[in-house]
Amino acid sequence: MASLVTRLVLAMVVIAGTLMFGNVRVSAQCGGSIPQLVAQCSQFVKKEGPQIPPSSGCCSAVKAADVPCVCTLVTPPIEKVISMEKVVYVARTCGVTVKPGTKCGSYTVPPKRLI
Repeated sequence: MASLVTRLVLAMVVIAGTLMFGNVRVSAQCGGSIPQLVAQCSQFVKKEGPQIPPSSGCCSAVKAADVPCVCTLVTPPIEKVISMEKVVYVARTCGVTVKPGTKCGSYTVPPKRLI
């Protein structure tokens, strides 16, 4: 059963990524390979599950993309399967600056927490 749920979540993320990033011009507009961003990072930003540090492959994809630009493309259906909090966490963990106040879909990026 868990395998079926995992596949369903992955399928939803892929569909969301396809809907969001299907246009090649969008990929060029926001820098990097957005399909690569979806492929490498989907497991780290899906709503379900704990917040976990991204892989080096995910970080490479994040560093190649213009994250604030990508945030402007987030739609309500995407927000149903992707956690914007995790998106910001992944970007910041990878060393990418996401300025407080940046809108990512309906989510507003908060100030970075000091540890």
